[in-house]
Amino acid sequence: MTRHPVPSGVAPEANDAMTESASAAGFEAKLRTLATTEQRTKYKRFFPGDDSLIGVRMGDVFALAKQNLTMPVSEIELLLESETHEVRVGACSIMGKAASVKKLAFERHRELYELYLRRHDSINSWDLVDLAAHQVVGSWLVDKSRAPLDNLAASAFWPERRSAIVATAAFLKRGEVADTLRLATTPCARR
Repeated sequence: MTRHPVPSGVAPEANDAMTESASAAGFEAKLRTLATTEQRTKYKRFFPGDDSLIGVRMGDVFALAKQNLTMPVSEIELLLESETHEVRVGACSIMGKAASVKKLAFERHRELYELYLRRHDSINSWDLVDLAAHQVVGSWLVDKSRAPLDNLAASAFWPERRSAIVATAAFLKRGEVADTLRLATTPCARR
């Protein structure tokens, strides 16, 4: 396995999970080699009309994401810009898993949090939200103001509202239920 420089703010031991596909282009190229017609046909049964799925098993996407935990935020953002659903799943999986690294550097977590909020336009389905909201957003806000969650909960964009609630899983793990209950009753903006 080729070692790559560890991006600033990433714990050096996380470099063990870095692979050749540490760029967005490399990640997507590797992902495409894992696509099968059989899996794409299965997806078509459950997601008729969704042409963004190329046929990669989610377990394979998650395994590849785990190998790329130190991918630079700029490269993760490129993955989020992809029209291919499995590529965006990979981006959110990298973000969620990277934010769960034990000795996560403050700066790395901040960058992941900011990316998540900035590119919520691409985190636009329930599965993408569920892969990263509590690890990236919730764990970032554990010891900070919860006001960003209020903004998300009041959004007209339903994935942002889902992010607000799912993010509170980080608080629930600590026995804190008040934010979850409060956000669940927040009126949303209407489009």
